[in-house]
Amino acid sequence: MNLLLTASTVFTLIALYFVFSMARHARRRRLVRATRSLAGGAISGSIGAACILLAFSYYGYDRLLEEQTVSQIEFSQSAPGRYTARVMIDGEIDRFLELRGDEWQMDARVINWKPPATLLGLDPIYQLDRLSGRYSQIDDEMSEKRTVYALSEELTLDVWRVARKFPFLMPGVDAYYGTATFLPMADGARFEVTLSRTALMARPLNDAARKAVGNWRQ
Repeated sequence: MNLLLTASTVFTLIALYFVFSMARHARRRRLVRATRSLAGGAISGSIGAACILLAFSYYGYDRLLEEQTVSQIEFSQSAPGRYTARVMIDGEIDRFLELRGDEWQMDARVINWKPPATLLGLDPIYQLDRLSGRYSQIDDEMSEKRTVYALSEELTLDVWRVARKFPFLMPGVDAYYGTATFLPMADGARFEVTLSRTALMARPLNDAARKAVGNWRQ
């Protein structure tokens, strides 16, 4: 983070230098030098802006060091095909969300790095994206009411969105990796959700969850 902030400051100052240089050359009608300064300022400003975007996103996402628990989720059935999900995420207030269907699905965004961003020594970062209800039958999936909830707020400066829309502006940012896991819902079932650098995974934590998974796989 400190390296990103330092780099953004340095390149912003360089960009300002080129801007003042361009203005000085333009006043003296040195068009070639003014054009060079403009190009230098644009390149430096772009790099500085990219570093600022990375710094804000790195702060807004969570670091992914190894396989780690990212959430627990517990279900209580309120009616056939309707469940209340208690979503437990460390550092956040528990949320109670109504899901419809037979299964639940959690999605996450994962950002990895490739050259030249790997030179910064950044860890992969992630953000839990959404929780939704699923139906085991495709016909129900197409016709019945769907329920889906965001698990994180959209960042004002989000490297994920910028890198996906304008990949040429964010070389070294791999924002094409999303991962999801889904399992059946059951009254009293409790699951643990973990995330590694390759996959989001869910495991049953109690007998109700293990029984639901066992019946679901048959």
